[in-house]
Amino acid sequence: MFEKSLYDLIRGLRNHKGNEKEYIQNCLKECRSEIKSQDMDVKATALLKIIYLEMNGHDMSWASFHVLEVMSSPKYHQKRVGYLGAVQSFKTDTEVLMLATNLLKKDLSASSPIVISLPIAALPHIITPSLALSVLADLLPRLSHSHSAIRKKTIVTLYRLALVYPETLRAAWPKIKERLMDKHEDPSVTAAIVNVVCELGWRRPQDFLPLAPRLFELLVDGGNNWMAIKLIKLFATLTPLEPRLVRKLLPPLTDLIRTTPAMSLLYECINGIIQGGILGDSEDDGREEIASLCVSKLRGMITFNGDANLKYVALLAFNRIVVTHPFLVAQQEDVIMECIDSEDITIRIKALDLVQGMVSSDNLVSIVSRLMRQLKTSTNPNNDQLDDLSTDSSEEMGAERRSRKRDEAPPLPEDYTIDVIGRILKMCSQNNYSSVVDFDWYIDVLTQLIRIAPASRKELDSDGMALGPKSTTADISESIGNELRNVAVKVKAVRAAAVRAAELIIAKLSMETTSHQVISGSLKPVAWIAGEYANLLSNPSDTLNHLLQLIPRIRPSEVLATCLQASMKLFALIAGNDQTYWTAERKSMVSLLMARVIHTYEPLVLHPSLEVQERAVEFTELLKLTAEAASAQASSTDELEQDPPLLLTQAIPSLFQGWELNSVAVGAQLNVPMPEGLDLDEPIHPNLSSLLAQADSLMLPIQEDDEFSAYYNEKAAPTSISSEPAINRLRDAPETTSGSYQQATEDSYLDADIIARRKAERAERNRDDPFYIGDLGSPSRSQGTSTPIHNILQNENGPDLDIDSIPIMKLDLGAISSSGVGGAPGTPQRSKAPKSRPQIVVAADETLVGSRPSTPRTGSQHDSDADPSSASAKSRAARKLKQSLLQVDSSHLRNLSLEASHSEDSGGGALPHEKLAETDAEMAKAMKEVQRLRLEMQRANERIHVAQGVPTEGVVVKSKKKKEGKKAKSKSKSEEDGAGAGEDEKEKKVVKKKKKKAETEVAEGGGEGAPVGGEGEGEAVITVKKKEKEKVKKKKPKRIIQLGDEDAGGTGAGAEAGEP
Repeated sequence: MFEKSLYDLIRGLRNHKGNEKEYIQNCLKECRSEIKSQDMDVKATALLKIIYLEMNGHDMSWASFHVLEVMSSPKYHQKRVGYLGAVQSFKTDTEVLMLATNLLKKDLSASSPIVISLPIAALPHIITPSLALSVLADLLPRLSHSHSAIRKKTIVTLYRLALVYPETLRAAWPKIKERLMDKHEDPSVTAAIVNVVCELGWRRPQDFLPLAPRLFELLVDGGNNWMAIKLIKLFATLTPLEPRLVRKLLPPLTDLIRTTPAMSLLYECINGIIQGGILGDSEDDGREEIASLCVSKLRGMITFNGDANLKYVALLAFNRIVVTHPFLVAQQEDVIMECIDSEDITIRIKALDLVQGMVSSDNLVSIVSRLMRQLKTSTNPNNDQLDDLSTDSSEEMGAERRSRKRDEAPPLPEDYTIDVIGRILKMCSQNNYSSVVDFDWYIDVLTQLIRIAPASRKELDSDGMALGPKSTTADISESIGNELRNVAVKVKAVRAAAVRAAELIIAKLSMETTSHQVISGSLKPVAWIAGEYANLLSNPSDTLNHLLQLIPRIRPSEVLATCLQASMKLFALIAGNDQTYWTAERKSMVSLLMARVIHTYEPLVLHPSLEVQERAVEFTELLKLTAEAASAQASSTDELEQDPPLLLTQAIPSLFQGWELNSVAVGAQLNVPMPEGLDLDEPIHPNLSSLLAQADSLMLPIQEDDEFSAYYNEKAAPTSISSEPAINRLRDAPETTSGSYQQATEDSYLDADIIARRKAERAERNRDDPFYIGDLGSPSRSQGTSTPIHNILQNENGPDLDIDSIPIMKLDLGAISSSGVGGAPGTPQRSKAPKSRPQIVVAADETLVGSRPSTPRTGSQHDSDADPSSASAKSRAARKLKQSLLQVDSSHLRNLSLEASHSEDSGGGALPHEKLAETDAEMAKAMKEVQRLRLEMQRANERIHVAQGVPTEGVVVKSKKKKEGKKAKSKSKSEEDGAGAGEDEKEKKVVKKKKKKAETEVAEGGGEGAPVGGEGEGEAVITVKKKEKEKVKKKKPKRIIQLGDEDAGGTGAGAEAGEP
């Protein structure tokens, strides 16, 4: 009467702000006591409160039996609360779930539709394979229920049962198909069937191909947008099996795309067309028309009212269309590029995916420029400087700078910045740099990317090795440097520009990191470029100076080892010139330089990394020997010229001279064939240790003619210079056309020093071009024109140009054409075809042609080929795809055929639920047969007893009262003597109750029916023997026992009847 309702609980919880935990515990105690009440209303109210608390995170598994009790209530409002509790608390391993099977079967067979809806709605949440087998027979008849809502819910529930018990589909499919083919069926039921068929169609589409006519009819005449979406998805899985469906589907899909106002249906139509392969690669006019229609509609979705969701799904569709129709997607570059600057990071990433797929040589520069401008504006290094200046300047200037800072784009996430840089590198380097037209521009972009790349946060141990996983920021900066190295190695035409860029990067790193450690991962490949192509450096001495300043501040051992090697190469280039004499100035310069290098290397002799330690020791000892030789070598004088020491000019440079390093394909090692008879597990020599010991004292003969050493140490003979006239070589020389650097947005994403250097290079390159008009402030304009035609005009006419005094020159084209070739005058010469602009050659990766394909592949492909365990990774990825939203693995449905005959079943004739029903029927039939036989035996026994004089109603065993027991006892004693000689003697039944003897009188009716206790013929009163009485005393019968027919008619039955 005074229990709290759910409303009271909620109101009390709101009133106890800050003290909710204690209030909830008190409420749980009350609910625990209330739910044990015998009043079902109180129990249901307590359960409803427990369900509310369970939704707030409190466990209610302890109340599972009480939930079952409320579920069994005959009242609907209480039963509904019980089923809600079952949905919330029951799991597949709940112990009381097996007790609910009969209750579920009973409610499924109820007459009221609202009661039937309760178990149908609860089964998907608590279903198990055994429970599905039990309730399937009761659930299938609900597909023919008179209420459409019951039929609809049953269809959805059957699909959920099929996920845990696949045989459900085979049993239910005939009725589901019948409901689908019924044109008078309720639309809601048809929509539910279409949903189930769509979910099953992508697993086994061949089973639903015969339904295509009916499904097409529903698509055309359905009128339900959501059902149309499901049908389009289903047809997308059916069209690969039946290509003729494409022509059939094109008209209705095109009509839907043009007329529907629903954006969801419009997108699903486009998505279904793409997934179903309707666009395809065919050049059919209809397919091209619908492809252009889809692209135009997707463009409208991107520009529609700025809806971020529509933009995202439109970009998803664009990413699929770009595979088959990249030219159509490229026409929408303007709206796609606008999505790159969207505030939503997910839209930016999808736009980047799309841009990466539609990039070409025509739009590469514009796309990369847009991305570079975005990166630079979000990572502007001058923001902090503006803050510092604003504090010192006037208030108006500070307010202006602060407002400018508010107008600037917010900083981008570091992960997004890294992703954008990686995509820029991938777009430019794909297909061996086929989209890059201007490599000078690409080198400047790489230089700018190194400057704006995020700083590395990689932690290193004492050995200079990375702790934990490799840092992504270090990877991206190193990737930029690797791209610069690849360009320097592969593209020889721009190698000098790449080396100059590496020189600038090293100088900038040296100036920016004067007081802290170097954290840029690009230093390793950049230092390699500077060392490998040191002869192309503009100032090797400054580069060596910068490297020597950076080496003490480098912690990663790999970078440190590369910088040691590069600095030694630069030293060999600077000090190893054998063309100049050993003057005093050179001697002092080289000695100081060696002393500085040794001073830098000596602390690294004890470095924890063995690679760094080995290189430092070798180079230090070599330089010490060279320093001793240099100090011993006298310098040149006016009278005597001295050559530099050979250690300086021959030994050290020979360490770094040899074959030129080329780019090697990633899969080149896999293409090396395995020699026949090679066993890698077999030892090279059975007695390898003694063989190595003998090798220490073995003296090898000296070879006089060593071609290898001659190639590396001897200078090659000078090549002869051709005596051909230079004019002939100039005539055949390729026409070089300088690429244009006049991009409209260069200033927005490149630093000022890069832009100034490029302008200077452009002015120098075009200084003698008569068709190039320089800037008014350029040196070429201030000093006057320097082209040949301008020189002629200025020499002939002076500083003031007179047009009328320009001399007229006669140009004899015939003489010019005949003089160069040597042909006879007047002979017509075949004019040469105009030569096209030469393309920059990009060297391909070197590989070997062996047992494997020589196509370069990625590292992940090689890992998957070499490592069989990669199959497990594929299986894990497939398992993720199989996992449905219901958290159930539905992959087993692929192997279930709906059209399989019963003979193919494992049981050989019936479905499992049918077998279960047959078993139950056989058991019931057997029980009836047993009951019939028992009745027949009883009737036969009754006939025998009637013939012997036993009454048909049987012999009744009565418990006599206490007083009557004593009388009966004395009576039995008096009758015991007189009844000893009778032939039809019977035993008297004695039943003991409450430790007291009770005697029963057994009366047998003779032929005349004499009463019990008489002395007439046919009467017999039999007493129990003493021994049997003692046994009866020890036993405690708990109920009145009625003697059967056999006890009344047989001999010795009284002792058996006395047993409980």
